[in-house]
Amino acid sequence: MKKIFKNILSEEFRERVERIFIWIAIISFILHLIVIFLVNLHVIHLNSKLTSSPISAIYTPFSFILVYEVFLLVFYLPKSISSYIGKQYEIITLIVIRRIFKDIGYIQSSQNWFKLEHDLQFTYDLVTALILFFLIQQFYQRLAKHASKEIARSPEDKVRIDQFIKLKKTIATILIPTVIILAVYSFINWIVVSEQNHWDNITTFKNINNIFFEDFFILLIIIDVILLLFSFFYSDSFHKIIRNSGFIISTILIKLSFSMEGVINNALILGAVIFGFLILLIHNSYKSRTYTDH
Repeated sequence: MKKIFKNILSEEFRERVERIFIWIAIISFILHLIVIFLVNLHVIHLNSKLTSSPISAIYTPFSFILVYEVFLLVFYLPKSISSYIGKQYEIITLIVIRRIFKDIGYIQSSQNWFKLEHDLQFTYDLVTALILFFLIQQFYQRLAKHASKEIARSPEDKVRIDQFIKLKKTIATILIPTVIILAVYSFINWIVVSEQNHWDNITTFKNINNIFFEDFFILLIIIDVILLLFSFFYSDSFHKIIRNSGFIISTILIKLSFSMEGVINNALILGAVIFGFLILLIHNSYKSRTYTDH
């Protein structure tokens, strides 16, 4: 098991995976552009908004970047729960940005911009992406600032932390093949449903942004609960329990956003990240005060 940890969760493996996904993203972008070009020349016939504009081709490489972000989430799980949650926020932000590129095909140049559903959603997504980017920057900034103030731990604390890290490595190792199976299943299931509803079905096209990730966040909620429960063996600190519980609530809000549309979807996503950010701020303040009292 140690050898598996060392191979899968090593920096060398991460860099190798990163290079692979960069090349896949580049190749997929070029292939998507070629398909759009052939559609415009009427060489092939596809009734999809993803082939309506060259800008829509950005959707495809972004999908592979998202898959790589999922790998990074698993990679950072053993290192820090807060960094692991931060990766969840990065993923949902990239999903919003990817949706922007998808919805470009729906945009209508009109004086009634704020009365058209798709134009409004495009505006909501732009504002949401900007706010999310700022919140994530603040999240990591507070994380780094607090990490520099960590005090020395007792030998007993180090032993408990090492045991908890081993548990998280075990979960991460199991999570990698589980995520791969889930991704393959989600994609095949979507293909089957699309064939049944015909490719020009608007509902099918809307659901394309939820492929894999809706089920993936259910899996993350389960992982978050498992980590919370096992954390009781290694720490009974009130602020850590509340922090981990708050992060679970944040993940649940993200999961709920996939079942909503329009401004409610954006509100749930923003609410999830804002809630997690505030939980981190309160946790850091509580912990700093505890250190001061000692």
